[in-house]
Amino acid sequence: MKIIIGIPAYNEEKNIASLLIKLKKISENIIVCNDGSNDLTGKIAKELGATVIEHERNLGYGSAIKSIFLKAREINADVLVTFDADGQHRIEDINAILEPIKNNAADIVIGSRFLNNNQEIPKYREIGIKAITKLTNVTGGTKITDSQSGFRAYSKKILEEIEPKESGMGISTEILIKTQKAGFIITEVPITILYEGDTSTHNPISHGSSVILSTLKYVAIERPLIFYGIPGIIFLLVGLAFGVWTIQIYSEQGQVITNIALVGVGGVIMGTILMLTATILYSIVSVVKH
Repeated sequence: MKIIIGIPAYNEEKNIASLLIKLKKISENIIVCNDGSNDLTGKIAKELGATVIEHERNLGYGSAIKSIFLKAREINADVLVTFDADGQHRIEDINAILEPIKNNAADIVIGSRFLNNNQEIPKYREIGIKAITKLTNVTGGTKITDSQSGFRAYSKKILEEIEPKESGMGISTEILIKTQKAGFIITEVPITILYEGDTSTHNPISHGSSVILSTLKYVAIERPLIFYGIPGIIFLLVGLAFGVWTIQIYSEQGQVITNIALVGVGGVIMGTILMLTATILYSIVSVVKH
């Protein structure tokens, strides 16, 4: 089985050498995506025998993962393991990540920090990750505990059939939603994350914003009747209610309350626009899919 380890890296010269030396005990096939680093990350990786993909400028985590996906597919990988370069993942957890794919029990295996009862996670990270994971589960129909883990294993089928598009941190969610929709199997195994010194390079605010926006974009495209239709119905009902209220006041008092009337008219107009948008986009998406 040809196991490829893929590492997205941005300015990781302090970690990359020791990481590659340790990873070579698992697999000689290592891909490093040097995502526009302005230090020696790429040079060190090349000298240590890794296949290095060079981005001329920093394109983001999603772009690095996409490049690794394409290269792993190109060199005919049986399994791709993605592994962060920031020193938070343990080499010894790789075998646990690989096991379900080797046994044909899963197509994607996620290393979940929330399945390890002894794991101490900074509270702000725990709250943010769980909130994003819940959004992912609701949107994509998944049942996972850690949607934002970058420590994953992907089977050959995933590499061949899933096309990631996101450039930012939202790619983790995008892949899971597309995998679930395609009927592939996702499972999780417990891992331990090393938080000493808070080595993560991912800004929690930009990370969360990127994931939420990419999820909303997915819902808007894939489920326009839900994304636009439900708010449209709400606006329309509110508008009609205020319209009836306006008419009732006029019939009783002979005057029009401007504020109430404006809310009624605005609600009806907004609701109609949203419902038309939902219908048009649903038709377009259906045509494109067929």
